[in-house]
Amino acid sequence: MKAVILVAGKSTRTHPLTLSKPKPLLKIANTTLLEYNLNQLDGLVEEVILVVGYKKEMIKDMFGDSFKKIKITYVEQIEQNGTGGALLSVKNYLKEKFLVMNGDDLFSKKDIKRCLKHNFCILGKEVADLYRFGEVVANDDVVQKIIEKPNKDLGIANTGIYVFDERIFEHELKISVRGELEIIDYVNYLIENYKVNLETVEDYWLPITYPWNLLDANTFMLNKLKLNNEGIIEKGATLKGAISIGKGTLIKSGAYIEGPVLIGENCVIGPNCYIRSGTTIGNNSKIGNAVEVKNCIIGDNTSIGHLSYAGDSVIGNNVNFGAGTIIANLRHNNNNVKSPVKDELIDSGRRKLGAIISDGVKLGIKTSIYPGRKIWPGKTT
Repeated sequence: MKAVILVAGKSTRTHPLTLSKPKPLLKIANTTLLEYNLNQLDGLVEEVILVVGYKKEMIKDMFGDSFKKIKITYVEQIEQNGTGGALLSVKNYLKEKFLVMNGDDLFSKKDIKRCLKHNFCILGKEVADLYRFGEVVANDDVVQKIIEKPNKDLGIANTGIYVFDERIFEHELKISVRGELEIIDYVNYLIENYKVNLETVEDYWLPITYPWNLLDANTFMLNKLKLNNEGIIEKGATLKGAISIGKGTLIKSGAYIEGPVLIGENCVIGPNCYIRSGTTIGNNSKIGNAVEVKNCIIGDNTSIGHLSYAGDSVIGNNVNFGAGTIIANLRHNNNNVKSPVKDELIDSGRRKLGAIISDGVKLGIKTSIYPGRKIWPGKTT
């Protein structure tokens, strides 16, 4: 069986993180989103077709022509004309039953396997923020219709996993009101002519729509953490809870770490720092003296200098914090933190949210950053 993963988009809603890399290469728990999904497909499919576009060479360089026992084929979506256009671009590669999945959300092998029992299937999940997604309307687990972005909170969301076969290409896609070729157009054709089953999520689905969604997914994956301590821990360091430390990493005296925490390889942590739960630190990074870090994703080759604080933040690769840098993560009025996305101020749904800092940022000493702020790649303060 083959799977098609859609990874061509620019993903402007996750700016500034996706200005320097494609969204599927964003990381949680030191693993890219795409690698997580390929792991779920291991043993279920023989070949994955990656529909690439934006910064495609970065994906090709990382994954090559195979992943474990899965063959990888790359097909470029020349025109960014929607999800239906992406699927149409691989028409000649597909026969019989195949799986389609969004490349920037996280799915579970258990749920994928249940979908594959059917000839045609959609994976849905009951949510409390349905207005963010498409609604799947079903009767006795048979899909009746899909409603895009309904104006209500409760319902079954379309997660972006489909089981199709080549019969979808009997239908000629038409441009939607959004000016795109939509995969939902194929689904509606199947609903009218065949039986489309609904399976609902029993394990997990982690949608990554905005940068702060990475924090939720990171916490979820850290709670599944398998302990693996290959580092050096000096006398006087305190480690509590589930903590994984990579090879070559040094935990200096006075460091206090509360799990779940994941620290990559060849890092220097401390002395006298406080790393709180929900934090992931990439490879070759440094947490200096008297630094506190809480519930953060920190990239590779990043240094958080002494006397700094970072909470509930996503921090990219090759970032440097000058001494005394403070990221505020809580508003005085305790309201949810809002953050700009394109030309709109979006409610993050989070009472605590710090900064979204992209790759290559250099922060000068005593930089203060308000909640929800974003810093573009390579900028300085």
